[in-house]
Amino acid sequence: MTSIKNTSIDNIYQLDGRVPIGKAIPFGLQHVLAMFVANITPIIIVAGASGLSGEQTATLIQCAMLIAGIGTMIQLYPVWRIGAKMPIVMGISFTFVSILCVIGSQYGYNAVIGAVLVGGMVEGILGLFAKYWRKIITPIVAASVVTAIGFSLLNVGAHSFGGGNGSADFGSSTNLIIGTITLVTCLVFNILAKKHYKNLSVLVGLIVGYIVAICFGKVDFGNLAGYSMFAVPQFLPFKPEFNLNAIVSVVLIFLVSATETIGDTSALAVSGLGREAKEEEISGSIACDGFVSFISALFGCMPITSFSQNVGLVAMTKVINRYTLLMGAIVMVLAGLCPLFGALLATLPEPVLGGCTLIMFGSIVVSGLQMIGNCGYNQRNMLIVALSLSIGIGFTQVPDIFVIFPDVMRNVLADNSVAVVFLVAVILNLVLPKHMENHE
Repeated sequence: MTSIKNTSIDNIYQLDGRVPIGKAIPFGLQHVLAMFVANITPIIIVAGASGLSGEQTATLIQCAMLIAGIGTMIQLYPVWRIGAKMPIVMGISFTFVSILCVIGSQYGYNAVIGAVLVGGMVEGILGLFAKYWRKIITPIVAASVVTAIGFSLLNVGAHSFGGGNGSADFGSSTNLIIGTITLVTCLVFNILAKKHYKNLSVLVGLIVGYIVAICFGKVDFGNLAGYSMFAVPQFLPFKPEFNLNAIVSVVLIFLVSATETIGDTSALAVSGLGREAKEEEISGSIACDGFVSFISALFGCMPITSFSQNVGLVAMTKVINRYTLLMGAIVMVLAGLCPLFGALLATLPEPVLGGCTLIMFGSIVVSGLQMIGNCGYNQRNMLIVALSLSIGIGFTQVPDIFVIFPDVMRNVLADNSVAVVFLVAVILNLVLPKHMENHE
């Protein structure tokens, strides 16, 4: 344990070491604000598709923050071999949204919980033994997946910037003005601020954007009255049902999620630590994903995984201190125990979030490109990257191309570019000759 006298703000750029708590909290809070809306959005979507009531949905949102905080703590300070000991922020995964909507609508939310329980345990065990199978996930495969993650998030940022996907006033002048002011604030503060303060640009952008949104009447405080100050999430609010079709589908997506976690962990190591990820770090991060997802299901919630947008935040700010991110994890836990606090954070308008996330998501793309560069621009690597990205991103933009596939496969592939990139990159990595000559 680092002594108190060695506490310094400069430690925010070090993995270990203490940071003054007054300085650590804003940097940690920045991570919470960057992921909060994205953390609860999958819950809202799947709960709606599954026919859950507003009260049930609110309970799941509360649980989502608590589990995200616990998962982040385990990633920062591992329990046994579970956790990466890296600045990884956890949250409810978007990767599972499409398949869980199908399962929830066809079999009910109880089948969702049963499938997540099994899938989480499978991924957790696979994580502990990652060294035996991870060889098929070579650096160039991971680099392709990281790049795909970045590209897949760009439209998420754009939808937020416009006011949120499906919103009645999407693309309105008000939304665009709020998003632009937020974005410009982030840029100006990052340019003008001195030393470590420039790394608070996202937080400052969120605050300024939030104030502007209030002035435009885009923040609704009317629903806050119905939330209490303290409540403990209920254990097993939904009785698990184990449907084989649901389990197979979800386990497949857990494998894709594990690959995303490998990509996130690799991107963090490269962009934040300036080195390749270690075997035990990747194994621990995958195991944490799986076992914490299992715990999440016990409280009626969806799978949890490393959050790519926070990887982008680390890549942008270079703030990697575990103690600092622990402050953010504590805020998540408090939000999970205090429904009113979580509801207040949930009033953050989408355009404000979009204005801040555009740079962050772009940073993930850049991290992926850096990883590709580190792998080398030989013929074999270029074929893997070019074909996996073109098929993965191209085909999922034309989902009807999967029409001849069974429903389970179509639901997995048609809306998930990262899954397709992963499959194509792995297959190419296995079948292409290890040593390919560049013919002139």
